[in-house]
Amino acid sequence: MKLELKVMFQDEARFGRISEGKKCWSPRKKRPIVKSQIIREYTYLYGAFSPKNGESEFLILPYMNSQCMSIFLDTISKNNPNKLILMVTDNASCHTSSQLKIPINIKLLPLPPYSPELNPSENMWGEIREKFFHNFTFDSMESLENCVVKACNYYFENKNIIKSVTNFKWIKKSFLKAN
Repeated sequence: MKLELKVMFQDEARFGRISEGKKCWSPRKKRPIVKSQIIREYTYLYGAFSPKNGESEFLILPYMNSQCMSIFLDTISKNNPNKLILMVTDNASCHTSSQLKIPINIKLLPLPPYSPELNPSENMWGEIREKFFHNFTFDSMESLENCVVKACNYYFENKNIIKSVTNFKWIKKSFLKAN
């Protein structure tokens, strides 16, 4: 059976109840009021993005470890049974662990160490934080996770945004011509 190749870039981001005030608009001579909180509760958003067509896969998991990464990879594998997925990752320990379970239709390609600027997923986290978490506080983890789900659904439906944020020139030259 011949599988279609799909190139995706993967990363995970921590979202929590610690907020950091950012610049925002206010009328002249009025000081904006922005809430802030420091509550050390977090969750992790695993994401994989296809610069070619803007497709995305998201999964909210409680930890960043090889067990959660295995669950994420298994989910992507099941969602793409007729595709061979080249998953470009960074060198996080959960991506290189001997305990990581990699499905048969997924091949991992690590980026060079200490090079987050090469991973377009990093730009997606900035995009999500700017559009959905800018100057917000959350009264519970449930409300935080609801906001994460809202953001994921938005980008899942808006593939052109993902393409514009992730389609770096080097990616076009390296992967997308032949694909």
